Amino acid sequence: MQIKEVKVKFEDGGKEYSFDCSDVFVKIGNKVVVDTANGNEIGTICSKVSLMEVFEGEQPLKKVLRIASDSDLSIKSENNEKEQQIKVFCEKEVQELNLNMKVISATMSFDSKKVLISFTADDRVDFRELLKRLANEYKMKIELRQIDAREETKIIGGLGPCGRECCCSNFLSSPTHGSIKMAKVQGLSLNPSSISGLCGKLKCCIAYENEHYAETFAIMPKINSEVKTPDGMGQVVYNNLLKKTVSVKLVGDDGATKIEEYELDKIVFDGKKDDKKD
Repeated sequence: MQIKEVKVKFEDGGKEYSFDCSDVFVKIGNKVVVDTANGNEIGTICSKVSLMEVFEGEQPLKKVLRIASDSDLSIKSENNEKEQQIKVFCEKEVQELNLNMKVISATMSFDSKKVLISFTADDRVDFRELLKRLANEYKMKIELRQIDAREETKIIGGLGPCGRECCCSNFLSSPTHGSIKMAKVQGLSLNPSSISGLCGKLKCCIAYENEHYAETFAIMPKINSEVKTPDGMGQVVYNNLLKKTVSVKLVGDDGATKIEEYELDKIVFDGKKDDKKD
């Protein structure tokens, strides 16, 4: 059996989830009410509709119930205001109870029966008394969830060292974890302040862009290796992986040295030849 599948996300830059939209005509950007494990929620269509084969015995996808009405959006807006009130109240109680934790956000379900409060803390926190006070004040199911620095940055957002909005809060649906090896391949300074994002962890872009850098790195000559250039033999001092150019140190007949930049296909190294000259 075939169904119509579509991707839905519940927050900007959030993770995308698959839903069955066979009963509703939708397009990218539509606000929709969907059925989830936690009840009905409002999300945004973020992909084109595609056909998906569902086989017998497979877990069916949750459904897109309807395009969100003005009434639905009004409820969502009221919930957003209530979330801020809950966050402020929680912060006040945390201070009174002298708990070593930082409240990051409060997210309420569409039916207003449950609220998820995210927080950060250096150690485990005994928040049983806090939970009681919250439940007594708001008469709904309260869930407290400890998150890490990456998730905190994703929720709060901000500008990265590049001057653009953080990738994790802008478009990455899930955090990407880079490594020092990736940073070395990309020729980045290994100074922690240079390769760390606002969260203090390695920048997401190091992993996000690594595929291109790794492919280009594999076809570039090694640093300090000898290559043949149109101006004679020289030693590689730098590879520009984005421009695919190679900086080569040349030594003249008089012993003077100079550094010239060449396009990758203009040099010969490790048995590789310039196809244009063959």
